[in-house]
Amino acid sequence: MLTPSLDVLPWLAAFAPAFTTPSFQHLLVLFAGTVLTPGARTVTAALRVLGLDTGDFSQYHSFFNRARWRPLHLSRLLFALLVRSFLTPEAPLIVLVDEHLERRRARKLPFRGLYRDPVRSSKGHRVLTWGIRWLVFALLVPVPWSTRAWALPFLVLPLLNEKLCQRLKRKHHTVVEVTARCVAHFRRWCPDRELVVVGDGTYAAVPLANHCRQLQPAVRFVSRLRLDAALHDFPAPRKPGQRGKTPRKGRRLPKLSEVLTAPTTRWQRVTLRWYGQPEKTLELATGTCLWYRATHAPTPLRWVLVRSPDGDPQPITPGACFCTDPEVTPEQLLTWFIGRWNIEVTFAELRAHLGFETQRYWSARATARVTPCLFGAFSVVVLIAKALHPKQLPVPQTAWYRKEEATFADALAAVRRYLWQALCPLPPASPAERNGKDTTCVDPDEVQQIPRTLWRQLQQVLCYAN
Repeated sequence: MLTPSLDVLPWLAAFAPAFTTPSFQHLLVLFAGTVLTPGARTVTAALRVLGLDTGDFSQYHSFFNRARWRPLHLSRLLFALLVRSFLTPEAPLIVLVDEHLERRRARKLPFRGLYRDPVRSSKGHRVLTWGIRWLVFALLVPVPWSTRAWALPFLVLPLLNEKLCQRLKRKHHTVVEVTARCVAHFRRWCPDRELVVVGDGTYAAVPLANHCRQLQPAVRFVSRLRLDAALHDFPAPRKPGQRGKTPRKGRRLPKLSEVLTAPTTRWQRVTLRWYGQPEKTLELATGTCLWYRATHAPTPLRWVLVRSPDGDPQPITPGACFCTDPEVTPEQLLTWFIGRWNIEVTFAELRAHLGFETQRYWSARATARVTPCLFGAFSVVVLIAKALHPKQLPVPQTAWYRKEEATFADALAAVRRYLWQALCPLPPASPAERNGKDTTCVDPDEVQQIPRTLWRQLQQVLCYAN
């Protein structure tokens, strides 16, 4: 049996204050088992790969459905650990927010609902899928062995629709309301750092933009902007002695859809890295204005309208985005918004390498804990890989394929290699191996014997590998 400890996983010591001593030991075992096992990420699979399938397994199931620990506290500890490990003190904190659907059809799931599947749906075809909708917050950080920034999740919350809230007798909160509460938490966690929150068009709402501006210090909010949004000019300054109510907004400005086709629009060309592709030349138009919605205070913002230049072989669909800080440059605004694409890569890596949607749980508490822990394991794996290989991550090369930069699969392989070596250290090398001789034909005395326990575990893993 292999029992991980803090000597093997010292990076998890930051989470120890949030648990009791037995629960923290269960965390170490479940994390190591989740990283080492292939296929389904269940509690039993994590125990089986460590050789703990003959003992009391119920205590590990109780870690998710009965143990007392606060997920929000763990999110704060993970957030602080990621900031300290990947970012310099002067770097801004770029937080990406997006929704992700976990497809599950089991009727016993307390948070199951019917939602639009963004992967299977298209513009003219809508596909509804049973599952759990999660609100994911990820920190965008640079990693030393990749040219693109990585989105590391640190907070994941279930989003419930109105029917589910009525059935569970809970108060319903919209996506914008939940996001606003979470952004307030982030501001309290790091009151002295520059904070930028980036989301897609789902979060483009005047109340959320006003909420970010009212926080102290203010949070920059970046999102997509509708081409038919109600934009107004800033109100004219009041004249001396002028009577009457102070106007909140100026004249109505043309819609961005009209600006896009107007011959008088001034376009400027910029070159930016475009969604993981090489640098791309774009044309943009920008301006500052007030975004107004009835019953809400107008929000000052900078908008940027983007289109492809004439003759582009791969034109892009024209679109607009905005930032609640009118002083930000258009290039910086676009760089922040394009960086949101990295969270989609994280979702794909979770499905491919960490067995997302293979978890099995039924109670409400376990439902709200297992999936967020799996997202957190993604971030911890990258953190450990960076600690093990601070400059260059080992990337396998073959004669028919040359991999130019590391991916999450390489980070996971590095952590797995470290865990196997730490949990099952190999015997010392033979004299022939130390001298660099050919060991294909060696004496029987130099043959290394594999421990019986390790051999059985390797057989078990290889037989059920997906």
